[in-house]
Amino acid sequence: MRAVITVVGKDTVGIFAKVSTFCAERNVNIIGVSQTILEDMFCMMMQITMDESDLAFADFADAIKAYGNENGLAIHAMHEDIFNSMHRI
Repeated sequence: MRAVITVVGKDTVGIFAKVSTFCAERNVNIIGVSQTILEDMFCMMMQITMDESDLAFADFADAIKAYGNENGLAIHAMHEDIFNSMHRI
């Protein structure tokens, strides 16, 4: 199963490392990353697969959102089909 994670927050050292470690600890594989810094705001999109993870997607989405809240970041995960439907013209 593929999904998209978005991460937005004030730029600080180690955001990518923290989020990628969170994923790796749950056997979530990152297959694509796009990130940029807009003035002092960090913005990132990650494409992931959860084929090796034992977690249900809903549980992962809730956990990464809570992790973001703990670290001053807005992190959202959505199933790739929903993401594609939202961005289809």
